[in-house]
Amino acid sequence: MTSVSKYNLLKQKVAETVFESDRCLTQLDIEKELANRYFYPKKQTKQAIKALVAEQTLTYTYKYGHTFLEKSFNKPVRISKRVVIKPPGIAYRPEAGDLVIEILHGASFGNGEHPTTRLAIRGVEYALSSDRFLRDEQNTFALDIGTGSGVLAITAVLFGINRAIGIDIDPVARSEAKKNVSLNKLSNRISVHNLSLDDINRQFSLIIANLRYPTLKKLYSLLDLITEQQAAVVLSGLKTSEMPDVQKLYTQKFFKLGRKEVEKGWGAMVFEKTD
Repeated sequence: MTSVSKYNLLKQKVAETVFESDRCLTQLDIEKELANRYFYPKKQTKQAIKALVAEQTLTYTYKYGHTFLEKSFNKPVRISKRVVIKPPGIAYRPEAGDLVIEILHGASFGNGEHPTTRLAIRGVEYALSSDRFLRDEQNTFALDIGTGSGVLAITAVLFGINRAIGIDIDPVARSEAKKNVSLNKLSNRISVHNLSLDDINRQFSLIIANLRYPTLKKLYSLLDLITEQQAAVVLSGLKTSEMPDVQKLYTQKFFKLGRKEVEKGWGAMVFEKTD
């Protein structure tokens, strides 16, 4: 193996270590991991990290008083089999079947950096890749609860949902979601509102909720009322330890489980409304 090939392999191992970790890693964590698992000298690992940051594969983040290295979302990133998220103004040549979503890097949650967003996007893709949810596309309506950046509503519409509503109590999130909807030329199909669920008076073909465990539990009875028969419900934002409890609750009467997935300690589930 040439020296270039060895260096590229080292960069690959560094990236995999960061991407596959279920916790945030400091540079020292990565150096120790690569030394213990693959016997790479720390100096070489440090050089590989520097190169990956320069290439925008990795980025430095500051949390909890420490500096970590995480996957960079300042370039196009494939989130699922078909969905690619990219910042505006960045060139990307899509592959056949790709759905490319442009998302501004703002203050609101949901640009693909967090596992719960990626899990929710893959849940939407799973649900809407099935013909049983889109037999009559002209009459399909989605609700994105706590829309954040609007990326999940955008994903739903790009996969065939006719119209979508995003609701959020945060005015900053609503403003950014509207900008992202406009950026993706979907303002005629997606609306963003400051509504509570008590204000909702229709049923939906798809409901997406990337929220925390207590809220997802509280939503159970209400979601039965605002979902059509055979509607899909995508729930994300759960710690893996919380998933069995939510699954048991949702499948006791109104829904059946279609899919579940975990990533870095977080989980998402897709349910189908039963008769």
